[in-house]
Amino acid sequence: MRVLIVEDEPYMAEAIRDGLRLEAIAADIAGDGDTALELLDRNAYDIAVLDRDIPGPTGDEIARRIVASGSGMPILMLTAADRLDDKATGFELGADDYLTKPFELRELALRLRALDRRRAHSRPPVREIAGLRLDPFRREVYRDDRFVALTRKQFAVLEVLVAAEGGVVSAEELLERAWDENADPFTNAVRITVSALRKRLGEPWVIATVPGVGYRIEAARPGTGGEGGTRA
Repeated sequence: MRVLIVEDEPYMAEAIRDGLRLEAIAADIAGDGDTALELLDRNAYDIAVLDRDIPGPTGDEIARRIVASGSGMPILMLTAADRLDDKATGFELGADDYLTKPFELRELALRLRALDRRRAHSRPPVREIAGLRLDPFRREVYRDDRFVALTRKQFAVLEVLVAAEGGVVSAEELLERAWDENADPFTNAVRITVSALRKRLGEPWVIATVPGVGYRIEAARPGTGGEGGTRA
């Protein structure tokens, strides 16, 4: 999952970003409304986390533009105000959830995952494919009922691949969804992470490389007639 944090207090924004990374959620930061709009135009985000009181176009205006775009992107609003009228206004603007400062980062992560699940309501909370069972809330992965310990980045990459349900995911998309905007587009981090992830999951290899295109989960087990890819 990749989210946009729109927050004008640098320490708060960085604390949120760093805390979400521990939950395998990639996040970019915008300290004002103009930067937020620029990032929204440039990148594909799963959820926007908006502070209402920011310089430039306010969080309310950002919310209006997201709703008007028809993207269906969920919005979680942050505010220091706990008045019912303020929350009502936020929901009327199109917010899907509301969190009052101060808050626990763990609660924010849980709310973000709930919004992501609601957005993709056709997908079950626990996803299964090719003998893999991925629980995004517990951040647990099993292969053939065997628990597989993964790093945060490996889990984030696998989550994107599993969500594709056997479809091919390009290295560029993995970099965009599992890393943040500071990632070097020429890095080999995706290849290295996929290689390590493949080894963690064990043989027979369940992640196929489609040369020149990207990676996908082998929906059909190797040797059962499914179309295979290569390993590298």
